[in-house]
Amino acid sequence: MNVNQIFDSFNNLRVLIIGDVMIDSYIFGKVDRISPEAPIPVVTVKQKEIRLGGAGNVAMNIKSLGATPVLCSVVGKDAEAKDLIELLASNQLPTDGIIQSSNRITTIKQRILAGSQHVVRIDSEMDSVINAEERSQLIEKAKSLIPTCQVVIFEDYDKGVLDEESIQEIVAFARQHKVPTIVDPKKRNFKYYKGADLFKPNLKELKEGLKIDFDADNLDEVKAVVAEAKNALGVNGIFLTLSERGVFIDFENEIHHLPAHRRSITDVSGAGDTVVSIAAICLGLNLPPRTIAELSNLGGGLVCEYVGVMPIEKQKLQNEYLKHHA
Repeated sequence: MNVNQIFDSFNNLRVLIIGDVMIDSYIFGKVDRISPEAPIPVVTVKQKEIRLGGAGNVAMNIKSLGATPVLCSVVGKDAEAKDLIELLASNQLPTDGIIQSSNRITTIKQRILAGSQHVVRIDSEMDSVINAEERSQLIEKAKSLIPTCQVVIFEDYDKGVLDEESIQEIVAFARQHKVPTIVDPKKRNFKYYKGADLFKPNLKELKEGLKIDFDADNLDEVKAVVAEAKNALGVNGIFLTLSERGVFIDFENEIHHLPAHRRSITDVSGAGDTVVSIAAICLGLNLPPRTIAELSNLGGGLVCEYVGVMPIEKQKLQNEYLKHHA
């Protein structure tokens, strides 16, 4: 496929995203003075906004790329869940994969910004693992949706929606139906994704997950650690993001290291969500490992030029890819 055919093919995919969905809340304002009550800035509010966060931001990236995202998660039965459902509906995203439980609260991360500067973040969340009934509902919901999709993303933020039992059963079911899986891992469930196709940690997650240290500037060390991780985790491939060092992929008998592109970095929030979204779509299209790495590397850098968690723009990514392949 040529570049235009690749990007046109994005529109044909349905992507199942299983994991921790949340709300990103933003209060934008300005600071003109210090509080007389304590040595802290006083933010005068100018604008408020809520957006889909966590697995929800991955869904927004998938939608922005032209594919159809389907979220599967467990949230609370609270006002925040109502806001979440309304956000999904207003963005023309399906809500049938969302399971509500009175035992949980819906995660909301509230960021207060003055200009482009973060003043403080307030998190309302719980990270206990879902109970047996909720797990059963999640697994059955995932199984009903997987045959309708071309790729599955496990979007894990350690908030308790995913656990060893649900992960292993869903991965096995996806393999049975020949639907590829990609993992955006966190520490608690790091070693439970045996059989997944592509495992996408960042440098910190890989070091913490394997309890290993290595020199990320030494490519031979990176290669050796990634090969060891593939074997230890039982996954088919690893796509390691290295921040300012770029990305490294070991998948389908190919190994590539691609340097980062020079950017005016404003905010790195959500860059990992963009990377896994692009990689998932490429995986669903069975594109070569180098193309997966190239497109994802470009997209992750592009979203860092914006304040806040923003989905990637498909046309901008396509233009950037064409520019680098002129």
